[in-house]
Amino acid sequence: MRRPLSAATTAVVLGSALLLAACGPSDPPAEGGNTPADSTEPTDAEESDVAFTNPVYDSNFPDPFVLRADDHWYAYATQGTFGTFPILRSEDLVTWSVVGNGMPTLAPWTAAGRHWAPEVAKIGDRYLAYYTAMERETQQQCLGVAVSDSPEGPFVDESEEPFICQFDEGGSIDASPFIDADGTPYLMWKNDGNHIGTRSWIYIQELAEDGLSLVGDEPTSLITHDQDWEGDLVEGPFLWPRDGRYYLFYSANDYGSDAYGVSYAVAEDLLGPYTKPAEEPLMSSNDVAAGPGHGMVVETEGGTWYVHHSWPPDAVGSAVPGRQMWLTPLTWTEDGTPVLAEPAHDVETQP
Repeated sequence: MRRPLSAATTAVVLGSALLLAACGPSDPPAEGGNTPADSTEPTDAEESDVAFTNPVYDSNFPDPFVLRADDHWYAYATQGTFGTFPILRSEDLVTWSVVGNGMPTLAPWTAAGRHWAPEVAKIGDRYLAYYTAMERETQQQCLGVAVSDSPEGPFVDESEEPFICQFDEGGSIDASPFIDADGTPYLMWKNDGNHIGTRSWIYIQELAEDGLSLVGDEPTSLITHDQDWEGDLVEGPFLWPRDGRYYLFYSANDYGSDAYGVSYAVAEDLLGPYTKPAEEPLMSSNDVAAGPGHGMVVETEGGTWYVHHSWPPDAVGSAVPGRQMWLTPLTWTEDGTPVLAEPAHDVETQP
């Protein structure tokens, strides 16, 4: 999502590549969203089976992450027209309103533009946002951590240097916090190897109790791109524990094309080794959604869901409407295999 496009895709998206560089700047309108299907009377029995309609946010909202806090759902995304750190709020994961810019003041180490993919965790009594931004001196993408007393911000990062930056590996992007069952916090991220023509990996490292520093000298590498469909990269990691296993959901391939998709790796231990049971993506493009990916898992009374972005198939790489936020059902087989439904406009179950 944050890389030069392939030659085939470049011709399609060249005009908007700088604007839309995956976890890179985007341009969502100040409002957008979806009206629940039950807000009006259905016209026939078939329509009455529709609980909601995708996309749940129909303006540009790349790399979405959602958090349950203070009896609301909050969604965070890559930089857009209403700020460096766009935030939405919802009662039901379906109808969203704009909160605004959650990080109005840039960190001293960053330069304007290219603020990507924030993910937020509550650690102690504060909210910590792990995000990607351009490092002022090298102009490489690096990771920062910003703190707020509220899920709505303002998030503040007063650091003079990045939290993590693998300068010799192309930079560091796509931070994703994870708190294990015993309360120990960890952080995953990707080195931006495809940015400089080298291999990209998903890494993990333990965080200090307050989430503001790393524990240990080196991160552990978890997975890399070793399947044909993945192209030159893996990115957008998200960990989900289930029945004693750790499921690492990730995206791969060129974000600005219909080759982008979602898959998973699984391990018995948090630090691995992780294996990839499938050789094809769990979710890929179809006739209603192109390049679905960079998402996360959430569980509600209505089931388990994968929150992600997708392009309209006829507007891949276009600034309008851009990558919209979708909600796709996630189920499990008896042997513990995750199954992602095909992206669909009409969904029959309410979150």
